[in-house]
Amino acid sequence: MRPFLPFALALPFLVSAAAASTPSYTSNAPVAYMIDLASGRVLYDRDSNRRIPPASMAKMMTAHVAFKLIKDGKLRLDQSFTMRPETWRKWHSQGSTMFLAANEQVTVENLLHGIVTLSGNDACVVLAEGIAGSEEAFTDLMNAEAKRLGLTNSHFGTSNGWPDEGRTYVSARDLAVLARASVEETPDLYKRFYATTSFTWGKTMGGSDISQANRNPILGKIAGADGLKTGHTEEAGFGFTGSAEQSGRRLIMVVAGLPTFNGRIDESARFMDWGFKAWRLRPLVKKGATLAQATVQGGWARSVDLVAPRDLAATIPASANGAVRGKVVYSGPIKAPIAQGQEIARLIVDAGDGQTQSLPLVSGEAVPQAGFFGRLWTGFLSLFG
Repeated sequence: MRPFLPFALALPFLVSAAAASTPSYTSNAPVAYMIDLASGRVLYDRDSNRRIPPASMAKMMTAHVAFKLIKDGKLRLDQSFTMRPETWRKWHSQGSTMFLAANEQVTVENLLHGIVTLSGNDACVVLAEGIAGSEEAFTDLMNAEAKRLGLTNSHFGTSNGWPDEGRTYVSARDLAVLARASVEETPDLYKRFYATTSFTWGKTMGGSDISQANRNPILGKIAGADGLKTGHTEEAGFGFTGSAEQSGRRLIMVVAGLPTFNGRIDESARFMDWGFKAWRLRPLVKKGATLAQATVQGGWARSVDLVAPRDLAATIPASANGAVRGKVVYSGPIKAPIAQGQEIARLIVDAGDGQTQSLPLVSGEAVPQAGFFGRLWTGFLSLFG
């Protein structure tokens, strides 16, 4: 990548930033990670690439695979699957449960509530078997999706995260990527299931309905909290992958390895609160704004506009004065053909605290590859500047 245009010269409202210190935070969790999706800036990172057992946070991938199948029209919410007696014998009393009965037919929608809200181990296996024929075959789908998302430190051996001698593992960074995929790729399904505060399913021995509350420790404590998933086993400790949105700014956080249930509650709320209060969003340019031009090689045009594909913003310390500096960089000249909307450059922003943020820029128009005479013509024009 080479610098193309200093931002301070291109846009007068982006001027050199006054020095600002990066907000400090000390997590009580041995593994912790937070990212601001609006800018892509990592706000906190403590051992985020360490491989850890996910416990029930693995259920995020089970739900995500189902969400994708529903989105692609390969699975319906009103489709029903049956709790096989063999599955019931294994899972009706193993950890968290939806209290499904043997031979009970359950819709995909209710199974997803059982997974996301109730953390039901039984619900995960019934959904996995219904979709893929067996839990083992379903984990192949989970691992294929992990590969597509670039989860380099994750592997799934079960649909529910039950301890399996280390075959199932994740990292905090990978969990955040997975959470982001559910939020951005299947937003309607994410909102439909993850923010549910309680769900009722099953009967007690006396015939009363069983209602269980969502274990999410930031629901009702942090404004805009709407996901995602807790996890706990003796090996993993207490963990949580959470998300909240305030004023168009969405944060995703992961904590893992906490020693106590209450410690997870306190740390999750404190961490997310810090993320919103210690940092703020600095809008830069609106979607569609042209920031610079890049030189094109072998195309019918000699240059192409570099355009913001969405509203671009930087995450800056709350104490900063809001000014930033930046530059556009790209590897060039860019070879044709170039598709309209193709990412071909990055906007590198410095908020004044010594940390840079990299935001995407795309081509404003398509540039077809030039034939022999087209290359001659553009070469002739280049002689005259």
